[in-house]
Amino acid sequence: MTSKRILITGAAGFLGSHLCDRFVKEGYRVIGIDNLITGDLKNIEHLFKLKDFEFYHHDVSKFIHIPGELDYILHFASPASPIDYLKIPIQTLKVGSLGTHNCLGLALAKKARILVASTSEVYGDPLVHPQNEDYWGNVNPVGPRGVYDEAKRFQEAMTMAYHTFHAVDTRIVRIFNTYGPRMRLNDGRALPAFIGQALRGEDLTVFGDGSQTRSFCYVDDLIDGIYRLLMSDYVYPVNIGNPDEISLKDFAEEIIKLTGTTQKIIHKPLPVDDPKQRQPDITKAKQILGWEPKVSRAEGLKITYEYFKSLPKEELFKQPKEFTRR
Repeated sequence: MTSKRILITGAAGFLGSHLCDRFVKEGYRVIGIDNLITGDLKNIEHLFKLKDFEFYHHDVSKFIHIPGELDYILHFASPASPIDYLKIPIQTLKVGSLGTHNCLGLALAKKARILVASTSEVYGDPLVHPQNEDYWGNVNPVGPRGVYDEAKRFQEAMTMAYHTFHAVDTRIVRIFNTYGPRMRLNDGRALPAFIGQALRGEDLTVFGDGSQTRSFCYVDDLIDGIYRLLMSDYVYPVNIGNPDEISLKDFAEEIIKLTGTTQKIIHKPLPVDDPKQRQPDITKAKQILGWEPKVSRAEGLKITYEYFKSLPKEELFKQPKEFTRR
């Protein structure tokens, strides 16, 4: 009996590469797609020697052709950090709309089950705390973050339309802040930014007064939640994240203690539409998937810090990628 085939878009990214690892380990034949606009082949090069892994350098905003049968599709192609989607707003909107449309069309043609990666950003700057899946959000569609937030909201709507109109077997995961090995140091998010600053001997930058909160989930926990959701029968959005909430000021203090840096915290103005609170209500994940995070922040941060410390020194000072206007 042949093993099942799964297509993973955004395969060379942080989460996509970990998903490739998980499904290879589970015995699947994995096809990865990435246009490498924010992904990095270094994340998956260890898989190239395997007979059950193949890779296509392709932009899913254009027509996707995959020969042969497909059992599952995981759509994870998208810039995910503010430093990226603020620089490439149109590509971000295109991969959330055209890319999602192409993936759903492929799922329809192949009779494959598809899981799309949404995000806690669909909740915007929330007026409900913690955020549960029934909350519709508080999003500014014309603000700088709207290109990402609305791309994901459209993606969810398109996915449900394909489910209700075409009977495509769909799943939607709403991902909250996730961290772990293979994150980019210069991607603009709090955790790699703080650790990168500590390793470079720079002061740690906290935006606003630092009272805004985040909830950080270790990548292995997140991947397990996604795997369980894909294998479940639940078609509506499910939050996957760690509800252990912390203010960014306290989090910066944790990083200072972890890294042993002597640098201090400095404050800069809060970016436009930056969420003040972010904490997942994971009741549905517990009830439907039997899932909850297992890795404590202290344990996960230690592993992640060791990963960042092991990177070549030039990675510490690498500037964020420049993009072509399209």
